[in-house]
Amino acid sequence: MINLSRILKNKRLMLALTGLNPEEFMELLPVFTVSWQKKRREQYNLNATGKRAMGGGRKGFLPTVEAKLFFILFYYKCYPTFDLAGFIFGCDRSKACLRQQELSRILESSLGKKLVMPKRQMRTIEEFLQAFPEAKDIFIDGAERPIQRPKDKAKQKNNYSGKKKRHSVKNIVITDKNKRIGFLGQTIGGKEHDFTILKEQASPDNMPPGIRKHLDLGFKGINQQFPGHKLSMPKRKPRTKDLSKFAVKQNKKKSAVRVLVENALAGVKRLRISTDVFRNRKEGFDDQAMLVSCGLWNYHLSMK
Repeated sequence: MINLSRILKNKRLMLALTGLNPEEFMELLPVFTVSWQKKRREQYNLNATGKRAMGGGRKGFLPTVEAKLFFILFYYKCYPTFDLAGFIFGCDRSKACLRQQELSRILESSLGKKLVMPKRQMRTIEEFLQAFPEAKDIFIDGAERPIQRPKDKAKQKNNYSGKKKRHSVKNIVITDKNKRIGFLGQTIGGKEHDFTILKEQASPDNMPPGIRKHLDLGFKGINQQFPGHKLSMPKRKPRTKDLSKFAVKQNKKKSAVRVLVENALAGVKRLRISTDVFRNRKEGFDDQAMLVSCGLWNYHLSMK
């Protein structure tokens, strides 16, 4: 059985196992505890028979709230199979699966109370300003994650990425210069183009034109379809000739600035659930996993 008290004393080990240091873990614990207790009360009121007090009965393999928080953070950071998680925590794989689903919802609720979750909608300029109240520059990119090959032929087609030459899902991510993820688009099959998803989920029409938008060549054509916006995008090499030395130099400068969004995505991808081949088959969990991962990254930034 894992010795949690010993792990909490080791900062390096905590980062390796959960993605949070001991101080961040202990700061999140009270909010997580409140969310857990609220869920327990709702379950008790729903199933109460009057024969047992709340909290009575056999204890599970995660006897304390600290153990529950550690378990779900460990799952997101290391992304073990349920067989491996069951072996490490001393339970059946089915119990590990059930606890993962239950505790993911509680972790999402806890991060929401910490006000670190990215926005999911960008339908008006007012909603944009809520997500980026003081931003003068934003950074837009697509985040793509590999998945197992679906058995359904329609899903195979929708999730096959010609760029990555494999099945994947993707999200549009918008960050600020502090690497905070302010907007996370809905999870879409890897077949869709980044620019198409951006127009559908976070159209530049719903962003102030005066805020500079840093993008890569995956959004080529945005300057024609949305004129009047401040845009920073590298120049593409023509088919028949090389870029001029000046254009190459400008591209390097733009890339050096745009790397901030890559750094933000690298922070999210510290959690292996967002980088390894996604195995979970529960409907909608691919979207929840990315949302919680972004929330954990924003929480980590907020504690600096």
